[in-house]
Amino acid sequence: MSDLPHLLRDALVRADFTYDAVAELLGPRAHDALARNETTPGLRRTAQAGSPLATLVRLFLLQTPVDVADAEAALPDLVDRMCVEGLLEQSVGEVAARLDVRPYATEHAGPAGSAGVVTEHLWVVSDLTPGLDGAPQRLSADHVLGISPASTSLAQLVRREPVGRALDLGTGCGVQALHLARHSGSVVATDVNARALRLTRFNAALNDLADTVEVRDGSFFEPVADERFDLIATNPPFVISPATGERLVYRDSGLPGDRVVEDIVRTAPDHLAPGGWCHVLANWVITEDQPWDERIGGWLRDDVDALVVQRETLDPAAYVELWLKDSGHHPSTGTDGPAAAADYRRRYDTWLSWMEDQRIQAVGFGWVNLRRHDESGQTPARELLSWPYEVEQPIAPAVAAWGSATRLAVGTASRLVTRPDVRQETLGAPGAEDPETIVLRQQTGLRRARTADTVVAALVGACDGELTVGQILDALAELLDLDVAAVHEDYLPVVREMVREGYLTPA
Repeated sequence: MSDLPHLLRDALVRADFTYDAVAELLGPRAHDALARNETTPGLRRTAQAGSPLATLVRLFLLQTPVDVADAEAALPDLVDRMCVEGLLEQSVGEVAARLDVRPYATEHAGPAGSAGVVTEHLWVVSDLTPGLDGAPQRLSADHVLGISPASTSLAQLVRREPVGRALDLGTGCGVQALHLARHSGSVVATDVNARALRLTRFNAALNDLADTVEVRDGSFFEPVADERFDLIATNPPFVISPATGERLVYRDSGLPGDRVVEDIVRTAPDHLAPGGWCHVLANWVITEDQPWDERIGGWLRDDVDALVVQRETLDPAAYVELWLKDSGHHPSTGTDGPAAAADYRRRYDTWLSWMEDQRIQAVGFGWVNLRRHDESGQTPARELLSWPYEVEQPIAPAVAAWGSATRLAVGTASRLVTRPDVRQETLGAPGAEDPETIVLRQQTGLRRARTADTVVAALVGACDGELTVGQILDALAELLDLDVAAVHEDYLPVVREMVREGYLTPA
């Protein structure tokens, strides 16, 4: 690869083209508007700025042509080369962007012994953001998506402990590979889209990570046959649609239904080292005659632990509308006129009819987290949770904590402490002597909540590491005049469940 990525990086650094600087330049109103694909507030804000930073914001983020002189000042001696490489195009007196160059920031813990977090500035090159200001939004089949809510969601899900080898399966423009390279000895990034592979190579070099990230061409696990990794991250092309012959590579796998997710869940363990994790952002089918957790549970192998979280569901009509707008086929996002409206209705009807034929009642969206067993013969830990509520981000530490808790041996001799963020809520009529309901609620992580009876509430309140679980249960049985053996039998499983869910941790 040429030295263009390194020279471009130098220019971006000189201009302070970083996420924080861009947000400060635009201000909250224009920055929020740009997140909604509206550029007018940003254009107004930068019209008189005149700095290299303002020029780069207008050129790449607001997608408006800039004067050649301004472009040369912001990108000295690079404009012609970037035109040749396809990042820019030049006309008489003006320069326009052909690709998006976007600042991105990631945070991680500082060096051992230091306090706080370190912010690292990255840059990501991708295809231009479609549909700005309501412009027609028709995408080519090999469109390379940039930073998106899906990519940031996956980045917040993936564990960030140091590992030896990592795999970014279906890398796109390489966002996950850039994250993985910060804490992995080596990263393999795969894709079937030649343009995506080219941009991932460019982005790795742009961020001084070319020696860490290896880019390979191929479908799913084919490029890494017989190889194992400590960590796999993937946002696969999971859109559930009929096989109409049309395909956007970044979202359509070409496989029927949710088969792409099923294949990954079934195959990923073959490519995980013992103790390795795979994190998947996915859609799945919810049929009329099978609950979602039963469907995904049937894909899980005995050699993996699994934490699956369903974050939301969409009915078939809402799902079809979402993805037809994404591809620019809705008249409001594509070419206007009677023909466009008729084409939209035809596509809508075809897709909806297919989903009805498949008896699809809804589509679920969420996270699949798999961990390969450290040893053979272990009983797999399983939790398939429907949790559409707000969670703390990044959620990765909560996933890691779940994984650790599932392997803890909890018995009467265990000494436990209540997690500091757990709060007790009591519900009942005003003035009532006893509450009708007691709720234990976490303030961090998944922010789980569960109802508790008098014994559970008292036990949680007593877990400070001084007494064993058995001692606490004995004392509660005596206090409440209950049979000691029955209390142990009934509440030890509850204690183990609360350790797994993170309410209680080892002292």
